[in-house]
Amino acid sequence: MKVLVINCGSSSLKYQLIDSDTEAVIAKGLCERITIDGRLTHQTMGKEKYTIDAAMPDHNAAVKYVLEALLDKETGAIESLAEIDAVGHRIVHGGEKFAESIVISDEVMSAIEECNDLAPLHNPANLIGIRACQAHMPGVPMVAVFDTAFHQTMPDRAYTYAIPYEYYEKYKIRRYGFHGTSHSFVSKRLAELIGKDIKDTKMIVCHLGNGSSITAIDGGKSVDTTMGLTPLAGLPMGTRSGDIDPAIIEFIAGKEGKSIEEITNILNKKSGVAGLSGVSSDFRDLDAGMKDGNDRCRLALDVFCYSVKKYIGSYAAAMGGLDAIAFTAGIGENNPYVRKMSTANLEFMGIDIDETKNEIRGEETKISTDSSKVQVWVVPTNEELAIARETVELVTK
Repeated sequence: MKVLVINCGSSSLKYQLIDSDTEAVIAKGLCERITIDGRLTHQTMGKEKYTIDAAMPDHNAAVKYVLEALLDKETGAIESLAEIDAVGHRIVHGGEKFAESIVISDEVMSAIEECNDLAPLHNPANLIGIRACQAHMPGVPMVAVFDTAFHQTMPDRAYTYAIPYEYYEKYKIRRYGFHGTSHSFVSKRLAELIGKDIKDTKMIVCHLGNGSSITAIDGGKSVDTTMGLTPLAGLPMGTRSGDIDPAIIEFIAGKEGKSIEEITNILNKKSGVAGLSGVSSDFRDLDAGMKDGNDRCRLALDVFCYSVKKYIGSYAAAMGGLDAIAFTAGIGENNPYVRKMSTANLEFMGIDIDETKNEIRGEETKISTDSSKVQVWVVPTNEELAIARETVELVTK
């Protein structure tokens, strides 16, 4: 089967065409600056990558350009849209309505729409992407794969906030968690790597990128995760603050004369390691700055790694044990310093990192010593492949 995987953001659209039999990527690309002007970058494997400026007033136009790129006689990947057997869509927020992926119907679309206020930047764009694909590919089965679904196994003690219970009843305010597709994919692979049935494992997956989250996975199920109602909670990230004292919002608003909306924007877009360092949200820039003696770059990295370490310890305690840790995503896969500092001095927990092995970047590798009771691995994530697998499973039932 050929599966088109679509990941719609508010002004972008990432896509991959995947052969589900070999799990090879046939073609991939990115539409950027949708509603502003528009740019398409496309590559069919084995052919030259190219970028064109193209007017994209909306996501419908972006999908049209994607399909034209796939069909192009010179640089395309297919001869007819009939070759696309199914489309898998990444949906950011499924609320409590979706605990697993689902074939898209009118009822499913309505239920996703009801979750819009939980992810106002992402869910509406996800829905536009679905509708655009339906318009251009009528009759092709489409599947929704939710970022939040994997975490619906969390017990109520982990997802409930200690605020008046009526807010949960009225507005479903609770911890939902994100990056679920990645956490699920990596945890399954980690179980294979350590040679255990996933049902008999306790593991922690550290998805560390510009957006970062950590999940405690017991018996293959998410039992706790760092992100909350929104992706602002948990670890400090590229530009997001992560966990802070909620009273800080009112304090800054009073001192600076700013609205709640303005403060929330600061916490989402001007905080994290970018706000701490004053240099960048890119950890490569922070590494370089620290090596050049910039103490705020050092501080930003230390705050981040300290937070990762605290969650590793607390999640091991919550599960009553730990078999393995996986580092994944852009920073987790490619930053030896972050991995080293996030696990430093945890020998008492049975975590011992091999410094030579830890120098690896972007490759699936065990980075703990042979004597380490807890195995630590770098496991590259592949959310697009995970979405393709879920899509095939549902449309071939």
